[in-house]
Parts: sequence; structure tokens; C-alpha cells
Amino acid sequence: MASDPSSPETAPDPIAAAKAVLRRDMIAKREELPVADRVAAAETIARRGLPVKVPVGAIVSGYSPLKSEISPVPLMRLITEAGAKLALPVVVKRGMPLTMRAWAFGEALGSGQWGIREPKSEAPEVFPDFLIVPLAAFDRSGYRLGYGAGYYDMTIARLRTMKPIIAMGIAFAAQEVKDLPTTPRDEKLDFILTEREVIDLRA
Repeated sequence: MASDPSSPETAPDPIAAAKAVLRRDMIAKREELPVADRVAAAETIARRGLPVKVPVGAIVSGYSPLKSEISPVPLMRLITEAGAKLALPVVVKRGMPLTMRAWAFGEALGSGQWGIREPKSEAPEVFPDFLIVPLAAFDRSGYRLGYGAGYYDMTIARLRTMKPIIAMGIAFAAQEVKDLPTTPRDEKLDFILTEREVIDLRA
């Protein structure tokens, strides 16, 4: 017997569909930014530094920028100069949180999913106190639009069950939207860092 196309099992998810359209449009908008502007934005954010004090020895996870993503590398260098330790994410498998592995500038990286540079398997797993999080779009309610797999939402949720953490999205100001479509699985960020401002979302 053929399935009913109007049944919940086969009906399209309107939130997922809205996210997919917005993701496509916002990534295209990001890719239109001149490379020089992207570089300048990353350096501006780094010069400002993090909006919270990072104790010496605290673990801060960054990421390896992919394509037109804003680069967190200048900010990560500043953080290490202040005595923090770094970590980078590793995709284990779909449907699972990211594994954060220790990494320092100068250490070799391997190639992971989508060709993203990540620490090798021998690097120890760590549990960051602070996360610098990539995104496709954000709003002022604290929500971010990721890339559809939910890796960061799962990772932030997991870490928040373990200890207090601060999750900071890093983005171009042009990636802001008024309201993002959300689900209960979407985790809020504590800050958004752009070249124009620091948005404190903790209140």
C-alpha cells in the first residue's frame, strides 16, 4: 500500500526547509564579501580580543576556516599569547557531537570531513571551557544557523551538562538576520563577535 504523502512521516519539515533556503542565501552573501574585507574583519575581531577573561591554562576551541568562513586564526593566536590552550574539532560521525582534540600552532594537521584540517587521532581529547563557533547566520536572540548536521548544537549541549562554558559565535556583521527559524535542539550562544561589535547574549 502506498504511503500517504500528507502523513507526518513523509511531510516536509517546514523549519528544515526554511533553514536550508536561508543557509544557501547567507552563504552566498558571505561569499560575495571581498577577500580583503574578510581578512580585515578577522583582524579587527582579534585586536579587540575576547569579551571575557580567559584564565591561563583554560582550553579554547577554535576551528579551521572553510571557504568563505571568517578566520578565527588571528584571534586564536592572541589567545595563546595570553596563556590559553587550544583545541580543534573533529567530526566522528553524523549524529554525534564533535570530539575536541588538543592542538597548538606548529603541530601538523590531518584532513577530515569536507577536507577540513583537524588534529590527528593521537592528539588527546579535551573539553573546552570556551568555544569559538563558526556559523552561516545569527540573530540577536542568541541563535546561530549552522550547516545542517547539528554538530555544534550537540557539542555545546554536551559540554553544558559537564561544566560552565562560554560559546561565542564569530561572524561578519553581514551575517545577521532578524529572526532565525529554530527548533528545541538549537543551542543559544553566549556572545557573537563581529567586526562591528560584541553582542552579549547572556541576559
